[in-house]
Amino acid sequence: MEEVRVLLVLGDAELSRTVARALRQREWRVTAISDGAVAASRLDGVNPNVVVYDGDLVGAEFLERVRQWDATVGLVAVMEQWGTDDIVSAVRRGVDEVVARPVAVSDMVDAVLRSFGARRVRSLRSRAVEGLAQQSCGFSEMVGMSPPMQALYRAISQVASSRASVLICGESGTGKELVARAIHNVSPRRKEPLVTLNCAALAPGVLESELFGHEKGAFTGAIQRRQGRFEQADGGTLFLDEVGEIPLPTQVKLLRVLQERSFERVGGNETVEVDVRIVAATNRDLPQQVKEGLFREDLYYRLNVVSLYVPALRERVQDIPLLVMHFARLYGEQNGRHIEGVTDRALQRLMSHPWPGNVREVENAVERAVVLANSPVLDEQHFDLGQRSQAGDQGPPIPGATLSEIERYAILKTLDAVEGSTSKAAWMLGISVRTIQYRLRRYRVEGQTNK
Repeated sequence: MEEVRVLLVLGDAELSRTVARALRQREWRVTAISDGAVAASRLDGVNPNVVVYDGDLVGAEFLERVRQWDATVGLVAVMEQWGTDDIVSAVRRGVDEVVARPVAVSDMVDAVLRSFGARRVRSLRSRAVEGLAQQSCGFSEMVGMSPPMQALYRAISQVASSRASVLICGESGTGKELVARAIHNVSPRRKEPLVTLNCAALAPGVLESELFGHEKGAFTGAIQRRQGRFEQADGGTLFLDEVGEIPLPTQVKLLRVLQERSFERVGGNETVEVDVRIVAATNRDLPQQVKEGLFREDLYYRLNVVSLYVPALRERVQDIPLLVMHFARLYGEQNGRHIEGVTDRALQRLMSHPWPGNVREVENAVERAVVLANSPVLDEQHFDLGQRSQAGDQGPPIPGATLSEIERYAILKTLDAVEGSTSKAAWMLGISVRTIQYRLRRYRVEGQTNK
């Protein structure tokens, strides 16, 4: 998780000490400077990602200097008296939060936390714009600049030049077919055909004919010889999607092709030799299927010469702004809609959504937003996230719940979405790992007390 670095520019020395003490208790790095000009000159050394400043003391020149230094930095203003006009003016100057005097320490902590979250979204948006221009390091159809995706790009580059079979693993909706295309497109076979077959979509008899072809009269309706996918892919790449769905009898024939690089068409005796590279994909646990006798062990090892894992979206949350902007541009063009962008508020909401359907679910949500939006800028209300949440899980009632109950719900649901990873949950919530661990210990104690 990114470290929270706070620069306090408050003229009230006592308030500055009190706020600094409260923020440091969260293990945040805090630097307090009372003079705005001095603070502006030390931005490089302090390197803050949130600036808390006295709105009655610091002028517009200081804010302009901060924004020139880093346009994504979080801004929290402390003001004596403020109304609607003051808030509007502050927002126009790029301020995320306004805290009124007298300052409650808990309000200040919450304001810094929200401002840090807003800053993170702006930072990711900036990277997303750059990422759209770079278009994922040369893999034109794949979108993502996060460390897990960078590792996947490197792995694709390493395996593409060989003729070894590749097994692509990952959850549904993560983009396994795009990985297969990328492997083919950067391989020496890129000028030859890439042929795709979804093994789960066909009945066993039809699957065999699709793979190996058939002779005229091989079965009712076979009025002429037909080439199968292996012959169509000769010299190129054959992508077998959902390979775990292939029935056992067909697995035997597939194994032979991988071993001998030859086969007979259905209903024929002629041996057909092919030079095909196999790339397969599955969202199933093939080793477990081997143990259960549902998948041949020898075929598994033939397919799994090289294994690539496509990360789930919860493992690369920082790619969500890039994906959203990519799909907004794509479907805007396809539907004749001029989409200028997505608001920070919408991006923050989208990043906190669990997305069990992974990238495919994001794509569907963005396409729907583009089609139904009555504005060139997509905002929170354009995304139908409420109905996509888990059925029956409404969370604590608002109003009617305490802040403690809401906090507990947010922490536990986020941990559930990231499969218990405290570091990922901390990053998504904008708090420290230690805070989550402390809260979990407290929840366990409360749970034992309530029993």
